[in-house]
Amino acid sequence: MARQNQTLVTMFFLHGLAAYPNFHFIFFLLCLIMYIVILLGNSFLITISILDSHLHTPMYFFLSNLSFLDICYTSASVPLLLVNFISGQKNISFVGCGVQMFFSLGLGSTECVLLTVMAYDRYVAICRPLRYPVIMNKGLCGWMAASSWMTGGLNSLIQTILAMRLPFCGNNVIDYLTCEILAVWKLACTDIFLNKIIMLISNVFFLVIPVVLIFISYSFILFTILRINSATGRQKAFSTCSAHLTVVIIFYGSILFMYMKPKSKDSHGTDELIALFYAVVIPMLNPIIYSLRNKDVKEAVKRLSKNIFLQETSIC
Repeated sequence: MARQNQTLVTMFFLHGLAAYPNFHFIFFLLCLIMYIVILLGNSFLITISILDSHLHTPMYFFLSNLSFLDICYTSASVPLLLVNFISGQKNISFVGCGVQMFFSLGLGSTECVLLTVMAYDRYVAICRPLRYPVIMNKGLCGWMAASSWMTGGLNSLIQTILAMRLPFCGNNVIDYLTCEILAVWKLACTDIFLNKIIMLISNVFFLVIPVVLIFISYSFILFTILRINSATGRQKAFSTCSAHLTVVIIFYGSILFMYMKPKSKDSHGTDELIALFYAVVIPMLNPIIYSLRNKDVKEAVKRLSKNIFLQETSIC
């Protein structure tokens, strides 16, 4: 019967944050400012990692991947989000919804794997310092980064195809800011048991296992740091992974809070604000955290500034 009543849907309407219409212009300004900071901050980290030879290490190779990922992740949703905040036409095509869903899911999954890879890199650097150059060679680093992108993309491709093949029976209003897969599921007029099973498996591989592996890595790191005799040595060892640990706590903390807190009818608007924080604020904080809490980046900026000054002086 559901199949007979199925209506062809070519357009979706995004009604996210409909409970706060008076704040849409404020949301627009905040998101625009943060998006500009994301583009500039992450581009800065990528550029400085390429230009400064002292940063040609596995840690900054993975950090450059993370920065590029954050630029792509926000660019997949924020521009349309900005248009919707100031436009009366809050719509997206069926194909556009699928594309947005694919990139959001894929890049989010990739970040989960990439943060786990970065935790392993910090584990080897602190717990196996003498073998670090041998273990974290260019071949392994390239393979780990490529695997992060491919597994995230494959997961997203499977889930997006399954979601967009669902029959939609006329209701095309997505009560969310973006084409978030769970919000799209609610519009389907058929059983989504298979989709839920695939999502459950995905959550195990991209949320549970990464969290466990990161926890194990930092358990060994903490144990190794505590065995260092000098306070200076302990502080130096911890400083090499403090930025990554901060990013991990913020990233997974927001995800766990968003998906594991008790649901209620009155919490939908709050959930969307948390999702907005996850989509925009975290990518903005990543380059700030790595810049402020990392001596290598500060030294690289000083070296590049000095080189630029010397070049300008010689020209004059």
